[in-house]
Amino acid sequence: MRLGTAALFVLPALVLFGVFILYPMVTAFSYAFFDWQGTSRGAFVGFKQFEALFTKPPFTTDLPRALLHNIVFFLATIVLQNSIGLGIASLLHSRASTRRALQTLFAVPYLVSPLVVGYLWSLLLSPAFGPVNTLLRKVGLESWALPWLGDPTTALPVVILISVWQWIGFPVLLYGAALGGIPEEFSEAARVDGARPSQIFRRIKLPLLLPAIGTVSVLTFIFAMEAFALPYAVGGSTGNPGGATDFLSLLFYRTAFDSGATDAIGTSSALATLLFVVIFGGALTATWVLRRQERRLLG
Repeated sequence: MRLGTAALFVLPALVLFGVFILYPMVTAFSYAFFDWQGTSRGAFVGFKQFEALFTKPPFTTDLPRALLHNIVFFLATIVLQNSIGLGIASLLHSRASTRRALQTLFAVPYLVSPLVVGYLWSLLLSPAFGPVNTLLRKVGLESWALPWLGDPTTALPVVILISVWQWIGFPVLLYGAALGGIPEEFSEAARVDGARPSQIFRRIKLPLLLPAIGTVSVLTFIFAMEAFALPYAVGGSTGNPGGATDFLSLLFYRTAFDSGATDAIGTSSALATLLFVVIFGGALTATWVLRRQERRLLG
């Protein structure tokens, strides 16, 4: 295929990317460097909007808290998703007859909107009429019938568990495909040499799964740092209860649409730019570290 023909096929995708992704990103970045009075752009103010994120309330309290929640959300999600997803994928890999049906079953929540999932679990965990607490009371566990999403100590862990429940199908599918790509001859040769199943997994399969683990880790980081729909459905735009489920994306939403400030466009654009830098920089760093570790183990 000639270069001109190939470019013709790629052109529609490039146009859509430029109009709907690249142009809004560049525009939002430029908005962060100007003063705003409502929707009227004022003078160039340099990094004044970024300075406000670290020196003016409510950002001095809301920004560190939201960032901490995003980091905790990512760390807990990556540990649970990688461990549980890899364990399920390993079990399904040995069940060839029911593997496809079970993989589909685990992937079903992944296909549902996080907004719908959040509202659904809010109803299930309702302290007044939710079936979860009703079941706990009926089996004699009244002390476990808690206001799961109304208590600041349990709200964030519950959001994390809901997210893991919804997205566990993604690592299951990815790790299942990676396990299927490992030649069975490697395991058979190890068994002949007297290796136990745990040794085969740790010494042979796990190093070969590093590319898949890296992909899941990077995508989970991006998802965790830009999470909006699920925490919004569970705790609203203010991250209830008491900001326990506040995230950076919710802080951006409040700044842009709920604050009523005259400079909301500039400040929210600065916050969006900061969030992009965190996600982009973190993803690049994680990719570099994982690729380096992969080369060290496989090289």
